[in-house]
Amino acid sequence: MIKYTEDHEWLRVEGDTAVVGITVHAQDALGDVVFVDLPAVGKTLAQKDVAGVVESVKAAADVYMPVSGEIVAVNEELRADPSLANSDPLGAGWFFKVKLSEPAQVHALLDETAYKAFAQNN
Repeated sequence: MIKYTEDHEWLRVEGDTAVVGITVHAQDALGDVVFVDLPAVGKTLAQKDVAGVVESVKAAADVYMPVSGEIVAVNEELRADPSLANSDPLGAGWFFKVKLSEPAQVHALLDETAYKAFAQNN
């Protein structure tokens, strides 16, 4: 199950953890990604906290926590090659994995249809 935020992050739930990245819409708006700042493994963050930063040739943008939880992994390949956020934002370009502390938060996020409608207008 993939869910989306109004801040243009996606979240794919895998059991009690979720993989998080930025959406195709976000990477299109940013342009060529040149740097990512990822959260520390073991750090606990609340929903909407800033978890990292993505910088492109055009701008820098915060990456927000779509749900509350503990960071259990970060994508070191993305840190080494930030362009993965452009070439494969929903796959190899993932940012981090989070152990869900409040799984019910996932249900309040947007599904693909709702996100696409939101992204067209924002």
